[in-house]
Amino acid sequence: MTKKILRPVMVLGVVALVTACGARDQGPRGVGLPFDARLSEGETRRDFSVLVRAPGATLEQARESARYEATRHCIEQTGFSDAIWAIDPATGEWAVARSAAGEPVVSGRCARR
Repeated sequence: MTKKILRPVMVLGVVALVTACGARDQGPRGVGLPFDARLSEGETRRDFSVLVRAPGATLEQARESARYEATRHCIEQTGFSDAIWAIDPATGEWAVARSAAGEPVVSGRCARR
């Protein structure tokens, strides 16, 4: 008699514990990178340029989208995530060109380890 009562109680307890595993907060859905970015390879597979589709955006606003694409590219090409960005000597910041549509284009090279 006790086994007949105890078994369903145990099953319900296990089910309750398992369903609680997925209850943690995973953050807001659909929050991605701020802008669409497209990477193009340069002269070698380690060289790249990233066009960020965000006309009028500042470098600061477009930087994370460009960094994400570059990191992914460098991992695929070299196995490491480090990128060396082309720097504007006048500002010490990333060198930024603009496309005909005014979209920022940054360049870099995957670091070798």
